[in-house]
Amino acid sequence: MRVLGIDPGVATIGFGVVEADRANARLIQYGVITTPAGLPLSHRLWQISQDMSQLLEQFQPEEAAVEELFFSKNITTGIAVAHGRGVLLLELERAGVPVFEYTPMQVKQAVAGYGGADKRQVMLMTQRLLKMKAIPRPDDAADALAIAICHSRSATSLLNMERKFDPKRYDTR
Repeated sequence: MRVLGIDPGVATIGFGVVEADRANARLIQYGVITTPAGLPLSHRLWQISQDMSQLLEQFQPEEAAVEELFFSKNITTGIAVAHGRGVLLLELERAGVPVFEYTPMQVKQAVAGYGGADKRQVMLMTQRLLKMKAIPRPDDAADALAIAICHSRSATSLLNMERKFDPKRYDTR
């Protein structure tokens, strides 16, 4: 199964594509979508939409995993990230890619084995699980890979083999 992991944002959106089969995940590609500072938010959102559409066309993921938003200190930044996340979810829906959402704690638990793991521990485990020579950079791309790994472990688990996505179930048109 090809999984696209997404770490939402506005200035920088991390993405990671893995091919998953049971407990194994193989790296396909990772990187970031960036939008220039100083542009109006509406233009940045349009750019995110265009870039995500190209990624979806290029990699043809079967499922997508997106990190849920977590507000800690700066609500203004959180609102902008929510705008960007909304555009990402819209493009995934437009492409017909099923979306699964995970909290930061769920991602840490799936990748590092501990929901309270720090960022470095998650990055090191992501590197090991994907057999990479170096820790993936930048952080947003590393986070997206961890999200993809989290979903690939959940979706390909023997406990979850009966899960089948039925797009008709969600079709409200």
